[in-house]
Amino acid sequence: MPHRRKTGGKRPRHPGQGRLSYFDPEFKTVAVKIVAGEFYATGEAVAITTLLGSCVSVCLYDLELGVGGMNHFMLPELVQGGSATPCSGACDDSSGNCARYGACAMRRLLEQLELLGANRRRLAAKIFGAGRVMESSTDIGGNNAAFAVDYLKKQGIPIIASDLGECCPRKVIFFPKTGRALVKRMRALHAGRH
Repeated sequence: MPHRRKTGGKRPRHPGQGRLSYFDPEFKTVAVKIVAGEFYATGEAVAITTLLGSCVSVCLYDLELGVGGMNHFMLPELVQGGSATPCSGACDDSSGNCARYGACAMRRLLEQLELLGANRRRLAAKIFGAGRVMESSTDIGGNNAAFAVDYLKKQGIPIIASDLGECCPRKVIFFPKTGRALVKRMRALHAGRH
């Protein structure tokens, strides 16, 4: 990935794999920004950033190989007709919406890391988000966090660090080559606003 100073940024080639890259002057590196339904995996010395409310981002990395990635999902599973449907390996992600759901977001991130040579037995995870940023009878963030923790447990991937829950949005900056992650908690939003 070229190191460019551009205000507009560079668009990715594949949907779901990071929307925008830019030069981050604070960290003096190229940063790739992802939003809900996107993921990004690389072995390059870049940063991956996102903003989270009730959504969750899982950062996975293989420190021995120096590759890692991050996803950003909105809900654990696709809800159709009032019932939750797991996102299977055959889900239609041509619209770019599949990775908005945890099961697909995790599967796709793992596939990308394996294509880069990562070994699942060496992966470690850091998970962030799941804030209760809106007044609602359903704790969407809590459901997202529970899904992520359970998924990683079933895959045998240890969770090294997490910052989940409470009533605050977060900005996450992840350095996939080293596994370092920084979290900035933002001021809690007013009830009912997202």
